[in-house]
Amino acid sequence: MAIWLKRGKDAEYRADADRKVRATVEEILGDIEKRGDAAVRDLSRKFDNWDRAEFRLSPAEIDACMAELSDQDLSDIAFAQTQVRNFAQKQRATLTDLEVETLPGVTLGHKHVPIAAVGCYVPGGKYPLLASAHMSVLTAKVAGCGRVITCAPPFNGRPAPAIVAAQHMAGADEIYVLGGIQAIGAMAIGTESIKPVDMLVGPGNAFVAEAKRQLYGRVGIDLFAGPTETLVIADDTVDGEICATDLLGQAEHGPTTPAILLTNSEKLARDTMNEVQRLLAILPTGDVARKAWEDFGEVIVCDSHEEMLAEADRIASEHVQVMTDRDMWFRDNLTNYGALFLGPRTNVAYGDKVIGTNHTLPTMKAARYTGGLWVGKFLKTCTWQRVDTDEASAMIGEYASRLSMLEGFVGHAEQGNIRVRRYGGRNIPYGTAASPRVAAE
Repeated sequence: MAIWLKRGKDAEYRADADRKVRATVEEILGDIEKRGDAAVRDLSRKFDNWDRAEFRLSPAEIDACMAELSDQDLSDIAFAQTQVRNFAQKQRATLTDLEVETLPGVTLGHKHVPIAAVGCYVPGGKYPLLASAHMSVLTAKVAGCGRVITCAPPFNGRPAPAIVAAQHMAGADEIYVLGGIQAIGAMAIGTESIKPVDMLVGPGNAFVAEAKRQLYGRVGIDLFAGPTETLVIADDTVDGEICATDLLGQAEHGPTTPAILLTNSEKLARDTMNEVQRLLAILPTGDVARKAWEDFGEVIVCDSHEEMLAEADRIASEHVQVMTDRDMWFRDNLTNYGALFLGPRTNVAYGDKVIGTNHTLPTMKAARYTGGLWVGKFLKTCTWQRVDTDEASAMIGEYASRLSMLEGFVGHAEQGNIRVRRYGGRNIPYGTAASPRVAAE
């Protein structure tokens, strides 16, 4: 039976915070709907202390940001983007259009149609998270989306050069320096200066996530996102230092980030807890990581690998790092996770920054029913049908007629009946179901 050596705060704590965020977001989105650019400008001044004549960056301003980075910086960004692009292209190649004759004279198919306009949010208020530009803009471009715009908040009172460079190098068509709810609302609702998009993607804080949730339906979104989550599944093949490092490496995201160790070794569990305290004392982002660990860190000791598997599927974490003597067994049997990181040679930071898989992933147990952002999220799979022969149309029409009448849809039945009359030569009284053909016919 699983034993908790450390627990995080309960769900009610989160629920109370969520209620406050919902009310704030609803009010702000309503203001953007009414006042457009004026509301966006007021919100930008209020929350980011940021105002300028035009929030969209000009080509000259983009070039100036690029010039602030070293050749090594630009080379590193290019390397990361090459990995993301390559993997997205491989994923896109698995998505093929379909055309198949399912019955004589009946052809069905589907096409993967790119979403026309996408808005990508790149968080950057506390840290310039340029990797989110790769994950969203590049992936949308590989999918074939025609217009891809980006918003990122100012960093230290100005556009973040690294974020701007990443957005530009990824192929963004419009780059705006806007953050928070005002950025999400402007992209989804549209203003006098920002044409609305069809889909919103990208991570953000609780207010950004809630704004996307409230706007879902008006636009598409990638997924409902909460604080970053990490789960380390480990046995005694690794030590406490590497487990603690990987837990705190994600806990530094923010004070509400859950970081969980799941192990079948009580010794490893206690060694990891000791290492966490040692590392927190020297980690430059230790204040944030400590708050996250104290409030939302967990350490769970299980009796076996099988119990660890069951607990991991219950937790359904965004990131799951597996360091055991049977990593591939976990890969083959786990079902609820955003992304897997297998073995001590890989880690969540690789996926976050450079390895090529997408880092926008499901949180808050959404991994039970969805995966993360990928090239397929930017494609609409749209079906089409064609009936080529009179015989096929009449045959399908008879079935459609009878099934429609079974439901009471006489108008639907007549759509089948008129084709049975015209293409099958049968006299069916108006508003009745087509009878089955007899052998003589």
